[in-house]
Amino acid sequence: MNLVDIGLNLTHRSFTSDLPQVLDRAHQAGVIHMVVTGTSLRASRSGVALAKEHPDLLSATAGVHPHDAKHWNESSAAELYALAKCPPVVAVGECGLDFDRDFSPRADQERCFEAQLEVAAELGLPVFLHERRAHERFIEILRPFRPQLSDVVVHCFTGSRRELRSYLDLDAHIGITGWICDERRGADLQRIVGDIPPERLMLETDAPFLTPRDLKPKPPRRNEPAFLPHILQAVARYRGEDPATLAEAVAATTCRFFGLEMYEKS
Repeated sequence: MNLVDIGLNLTHRSFTSDLPQVLDRAHQAGVIHMVVTGTSLRASRSGVALAKEHPDLLSATAGVHPHDAKHWNESSAAELYALAKCPPVVAVGECGLDFDRDFSPRADQERCFEAQLEVAAELGLPVFLHERRAHERFIEILRPFRPQLSDVVVHCFTGSRRELRSYLDLDAHIGITGWICDERRGADLQRIVGDIPPERLMLETDAPFLTPRDLKPKPPRRNEPAFLPHILQAVARYRGEDPATLAEAVAATTCRFFGLEMYEKS
């Protein structure tokens, strides 16, 4: 299977000591490409540098997570714009709203979100989105921008059927993580994942976070991109589809979304 992990945090400190081994395990598992998530300007710079070191295996996003929105200032948009023009960058984000933890004031989150949508629209890049407990306000901000945006994906979707429908109505793609493998928290997602059209479905690990709860034996420390096939198997099971067929459809959707090529050497 050829899979693409659309969101993972490879610049996280937990990968510092063994990143080459992590990348090798992912590739051996059939993950032919990975998109390193930018969560701040600093993390985005690191992600771009890492992607440049592994151009066949990695791309990157550039953006500011709502948790970091309080640091957005007058120069941030220009810095993000320049960073997003770097060749490894395939999307703007991770950006959006998080009213669950409110690590940044909500007014700052909204201002930062809108500014990044403007950058994406100007550059013609897709947007990698984050939303937690902020659905209504998130939609209010996103909807007017949608005609100007080339494409959008709601990363790590865990919401309701109504919320899923509202995203699909905006022609958004949906990213599914190992959340679906959790028999407690993932039960609602298991019931509605079949509602996502195959041309709108993408997969991600969000490593090192969100380790699939049903992995056996349980990993000792962290989530890894090598676990993406396990997530695929769960998604296929709850959709009632053949995993190989689903993998092919998801890979085609993902490569089209990010402008990636299928890698023959995989």
